[in-house]
Amino acid sequence: MALIVHKYGGTSMGSTDRIRNVAKRVAKWVRAGHQLVVVPSAMSGETNRLLGLAKELSPASSTPALMRELDMIAATGEQVSVGLLSIALQAEGMEAVSYTGWQVPVKTDSAYTKARIESIDDQRVRADLAAGKVVVITGFQGVDEEDNITTLGRGGSDTSAVAIAAAMKADECLIYTDVDGVYTTDPRIVPEARRLHTISFEEMLEMASLGSKVLQIRSVEFAGKYRVPLRVLSSFTPWDIDINEEAKSGTLITFEEDEKMEQAVVSGIAFNRDEAKVTLLGVPDKPGIAFQILGPVAEANIDIDVIIQNVSQEGKTDFSFTVHRNDYARTMELLERTVAPATGAARVVGDAKICKVSIVGIGMRSHVGVASKMFRSLSEEGINIQMITTSEIKTSVVIDEKYMELAVRALHKAFDLDQEAA
Repeated sequence: MALIVHKYGGTSMGSTDRIRNVAKRVAKWVRAGHQLVVVPSAMSGETNRLLGLAKELSPASSTPALMRELDMIAATGEQVSVGLLSIALQAEGMEAVSYTGWQVPVKTDSAYTKARIESIDDQRVRADLAAGKVVVITGFQGVDEEDNITTLGRGGSDTSAVAIAAAMKADECLIYTDVDGVYTTDPRIVPEARRLHTISFEEMLEMASLGSKVLQIRSVEFAGKYRVPLRVLSSFTPWDIDINEEAKSGTLITFEEDEKMEQAVVSGIAFNRDEAKVTLLGVPDKPGIAFQILGPVAEANIDIDVIIQNVSQEGKTDFSFTVHRNDYARTMELLERTVAPATGAARVVGDAKICKVSIVGIGMRSHVGVASKMFRSLSEEGINIQMITTSEIKTSVVIDEKYMELAVRALHKAFDLDQEAA
């Protein structure tokens, strides 16, 4: 008997018929002799609907008090899901019980809308499992030390599921979604994109951080830190598929780089439309200037991605970095109001119509010329590169948003990603 955590996304929970199918699939695993903890997302579109209502009432800038109430509202979507799924499981003859994040409890910090999990008390869950029950826990949420409800950010149910699997030392965490695994890139852009049977933890972490929507980055971080066996697979296969076949389907995120893995130089192409670039022009080129610029941005809880500082000209330089597009207006306002006057920058300019395209692969460690091949491919398509950042296993470029799909298709072809790995 194994302890398995199942996570189901919003599309998998999108209607009562789909919830029934989830219940039938979970019941199949229980009847096969496994203990099941299930972490469902809110029904598809529900979180957007709830936050839309809040925005109608208060479109003003976010304040800590407002963010607290947004978390209170957003958390109810998952609460509905766990109740409905527990009812569906009971209709299947399963003993099932649902819990919210605060009932488990899942303890987090107090960063509303972006909270991080600090600990999980699994005592109550283990008691229910020992009693033969299926335990259904809300994803995406927890509670801080003052008992305020918090949420983990979009895609946070993935993180909840992996964190619960880590806390309980589950045998495996299965992430059921609307795709049947991790692909070399988005098949909607490149129809020839190929599903990977395995992908290394490092590659998946890079893909998630660079824009791949299959898994939330923090869920991959948790899986890597606690070595949680993780598999991505489809919830839209027939629920009564043979359990042994289902257990080997999808994409396995592995921690072992062995000869059986798909050792392509580049394993995938990731992209992110949700980028914006800001630049401070005419900044004094002196020690500490980067901290003077980025310190206030970090204090405002704004994540920074690609950073470039130009060559000094007459004691002045230009300093550019990218942020999430949702933070663009707030970042520009902060720079113009506070940072530019404090640093003596000549002016602030921005561009919210950019994107980031990246190549990822552990094979890049041992192969030269990969980045130059990327740059040549983009050049041949007439695509100008605005910014570049690299690591051992990835190279990312910032380009004009209108060229994103062309760039992805060109790179997918250049690196033969439509071909099975040798």
